[in-house]
Amino acid sequence: MPFQRSSAGPGGLPPEIAFLLAEGVECRVLIRAAADAAKAGTDAATALLNAGLMEEAAYYRALARALGAPYLAGPIRFGPGLRFPESLVTGLAPLASGSVVPWVVAPRGQIIASLLGSPRRIGPVAITSPTHLREAVFAAIPKQVADYAAQDRAWHAPGQANAHESAVWWLLVLALTLTAGLSLWAALPAPLARGVGLIVQSLFLAMTTVRLAALAIAAPITAAVPPLSDSALPVYTVLVPLYRETAVVQALLRALAALDYPPAKLDIKLLIEADDLGMRAMLARIPLPARFEVIVVPPGGPRTKPQALNVGLPLARGELLTVYDAEDDPDPGQLRLSAALFARLPQHTACLQGRLVIDNADDCWLTRAYAVEYAGLFDVLNPALARCRLPVPLGGTSMHLRVRVLRDLGGWNAHNVTEDADLGMRLALAGYTVGDLPSATTEEAPNRFRPWLGQRIRWLKGLTQTSLAHGRSPLANARRLGALETLCATALVPGTVVSALVYPGCLAAAIWSFLVREIPVAPRFLDNLDTGLAITLLGTGLGALILPALRGCIRRRWGNFAPYALGMPVYFLLVSVAAWLALVELVRAPEHWNKTPHGLARTSQRGPLRLHAQAGARQTRHAMR
Repeated sequence: MPFQRSSAGPGGLPPEIAFLLAEGVECRVLIRAAADAAKAGTDAATALLNAGLMEEAAYYRALARALGAPYLAGPIRFGPGLRFPESLVTGLAPLASGSVVPWVVAPRGQIIASLLGSPRRIGPVAITSPTHLREAVFAAIPKQVADYAAQDRAWHAPGQANAHESAVWWLLVLALTLTAGLSLWAALPAPLARGVGLIVQSLFLAMTTVRLAALAIAAPITAAVPPLSDSALPVYTVLVPLYRETAVVQALLRALAALDYPPAKLDIKLLIEADDLGMRAMLARIPLPARFEVIVVPPGGPRTKPQALNVGLPLARGELLTVYDAEDDPDPGQLRLSAALFARLPQHTACLQGRLVIDNADDCWLTRAYAVEYAGLFDVLNPALARCRLPVPLGGTSMHLRVRVLRDLGGWNAHNVTEDADLGMRLALAGYTVGDLPSATTEEAPNRFRPWLGQRIRWLKGLTQTSLAHGRSPLANARRLGALETLCATALVPGTVVSALVYPGCLAAAIWSFLVREIPVAPRFLDNLDTGLAITLLGTGLGALILPALRGCIRRRWGNFAPYALGMPVYFLLVSVAAWLALVELVRAPEHWNKTPHGLARTSQRGPLRLHAQAGARQTRHAMR
């Protein structure tokens, strides 16, 4: 809804900034803020602070003087009734008995103009800045904040939260089931055993076909959507979880500052861990405007990315929200395109998935293989799934969401280390669809084997967690999704893990049976069916690895990388190693987060790497202005 402007103050300025004339703030600064606010359709105080034209603390000190209210700058003694997130969402918190006033308020937007117009209506209050109020609340009730972030998902939908039973128990049940099934299959009469084998092969063939079918489905044409005017754009929240990312934070801040979106309508939250002293010190030295908010996640709960995201979600001020990782460099127009698409898409389209592109592909053969793998996933498979309105296991970054839907779903699963795929499945189960966002976000791929392996272990462990969580009610979930949607979800989540686990054995058996030994030929067609189906499955399986990656290279015009698509069957052997290690880690440390180091890239498709930290710091300070 457009901002409703109150009556003008001195000099024709909006009242929420007009009082600053008496504080000695330059008129030209206030005129600029008023003009920015009018163009963006928002209040002038937000325009002033988000553009960095005035420090937040200085503004609220001046507001307190204008209201004749005390300003709280130091420790705040709260009284009973302090709640997270309610006290921060309302900007109103109770003070301890014996305080000068009963309440402290950190007003925003139109509320400021209302207070200035009739300050006596709300009674005696103290004033503080929104940042100071949040820091004080987090310091007062850190356990409540951490518990909310960790448990809110389970409260909303306990049936879809991670299984509380030990992973050992689940894996034991699966192993016993598989052993019993194989024993039963071996004891069956030959015709019946062959029939069971054909059914299993057909199921795997159907799941493989999901990936191959994407080759024939064109990506949705959405890039030509007319943009929205600044006043029609919604407030956009950007969540950026960071942990030990000092090597790339300067480049990240430059990328976020370059976003082509009205600053008054940006709500960027940098989420850092309490023990990450290096990040806290670095960010404290950078003068960030108010649209950037540094939130220190209280200790407690699982130390995972979704835990940090759940701390930021209830404080999000936007109608739309996206997540970026530390190494991301999104296209500057990505938020505008997303907002324009959401405005024209039906409400059941709850998410748009952007295109992730590897930037340092020229580092080594591993990053080249990673790049063509991503091209197949984000430029071929995901757009095809979006066009067909099928479940999409989301990427961990550049997914754009309607905040209302995300809150209704209870946010992210803090105990799942592949929270993106889990969220994609939960959106599908709730009846929502995911659309394609044809806008690129470049990011850095691991250029050494150990970091790559740790990252893949985390992803495959999370896919297993997602499979176990949603597999507790398979029939009910299948009825909710539908037949084709169930096949797709099965192929992309548990099917990814199972195929990675059995791939080396199946590949070795196929090579032995079809390349080393002579292929048996029976006189009757039906007797050749299982052999023929096995050969077909081998061909489609290899095609599902190679062809989407090759098609992605063509769409990206990466002719020089196309030969690496042919190496996907070898690359997938490494994925299999990660899958087996993921099962081990699922038992030993189910919530352990394998941190991927960034800032190690040696090449960049965007041009020469900026290697000088001092020059980067100067550029960052300039971009913040």
